[in-house]
This record gives sequence, structure tokens and C-alpha cells, in this order.
Amino acid sequence: MAFNPDSVNPLDDADARVGMRIEQVLIGPPHEGDAGDGIILRTTRGDIPAIQHAAPDSARAVVWVCGARGGFGGPASGLYAELAHELTAAGITSLRMDYRYPNNIQECALDLLAGVNYLRALDYGPAVIVGHSFGGAVVIAAGSVSDHVAGVVSLSPQTYGAQGAGWIAPAPLLVVHGKADTRLPFSCAVAIHHWAKDPKELVLYENAEHRLDECRQELADLLRQWIPARLSEAAAAI
Repeated sequence: MAFNPDSVNPLDDADARVGMRIEQVLIGPPHEGDAGDGIILRTTRGDIPAIQHAAPDSARAVVWVCGARGGFGGPASGLYAELAHELTAAGITSLRMDYRYPNNIQECALDLLAGVNYLRALDYGPAVIVGHSFGGAVVIAAGSVSDHVAGVVSLSPQTYGAQGAGWIAPAPLLVVHGKADTRLPFSCAVAIHHWAKDPKELVLYENAEHRLDECRQELADLLRQWIPARLSEAAAAI
């Protein structure tokens, strides 16, 4: 895969605060052969792969991260890819991110923060960040320390790494879980929602397992509403 240097300037202050500096941005074909632009964020702590779905003349963005194994597709049979493509028509850019060190909560949170800072360098407003399973804790860990987050969506989350839920406010938090989850019990989502401060929302799907395939349509409809609404609220507050 051939990648070419982009002209995006790395951040200074925001990167320094999280201990990771973006030194170069490389752009090439998508890493999984689907739509979007393949991105490599070359940082002082290693390379972070991502896929960007850029909406023309957009200042709104969402960042998606997966579970402990990383990857780009997300839960519910590739829901991330579908919504990332769809949201471009609504003027929302998506950045689907992989991890340098999967299953390392601290390093993965740094990866996500680097993605948020990359979008900030391109003059995007505060982003919504979405994570599934292990990634549901990653978005909480990152959202609890970033001042450039418009909302946090935690899908089928684990509690380890999510103890900072109380620090996300005033950014809103949406926690979603399937009540039939046999990998991580829905009590994880209940606990995280309890730790969090308003504004917060808990959605439980009665017959859904960990990957949320059983509630795919309902989840997609929820995110189609929730993500643009939070981005609009953040833009109005600037």
C-alpha cells in the first residue's frame, strides 16, 4: 500500500498534553479495501492506522473505535462503516481508528486522543467519539480528559478503564448494552451510567447479545439521531 505525505500540520499544545505528538499524516487507499481514505497518523509513539470518510465543507466529525482486537468495522455487522459512509451526506466526517497496541487501555486512549487532535488541526469542532466493548471504555477514558469532545457513545462497554465516566460531563454520555450479553453483562453499562453525571442516557436492548446484531436497526436509528444532535449542540455552544 502506497501512502503519501499530507500537508496537515501537527498540533503543538494539544498533542503535548497527552504525551503524543503527530509528526506526519500519510494518506493512501483504505486499509480494508472499502470506501474512504486510508490514513496513518505517524506519531512520536508509533503509527496509528485509520480510515477517513470526509464530508465536503464539514466542521463536524465523529471518531469510531472497536474492541480489544482493534480493526475498523465495529459491532453489528460493520455498522461503523455503514454509518460513516451515510453521515457524510449529512455533512459529518468520520474517522475510523485502529490501535497501535490493542487491549492496552492507556495506549488506546492516547490513540483516540491523537485522532481527535488530528481533526482539531483540520479545524473540526468538538467530535463525538464512539467505542464498542473494550472500545467503550477507551472512549470514556479519552472523553474524560479531552476538551474537544461533543459527546461519548459507549456500546456494550467493560467497566475496566471506564471509571472516569464522572469526568465526561458537561459532554453528554450515551451508554448502550444488550441485556442478553453473555460476554460482558449489562450491569457494566448500568454501573457506568451510575458513575456518570448528567447529561447521560442509558439504553438497554432486551434480546441483544454483545455485538448488538439483534438490535442493529434500532441502534443505527439511535446513532443517526444522537450523533448529529450532539454535534449541533456543540457547534451552537462555540
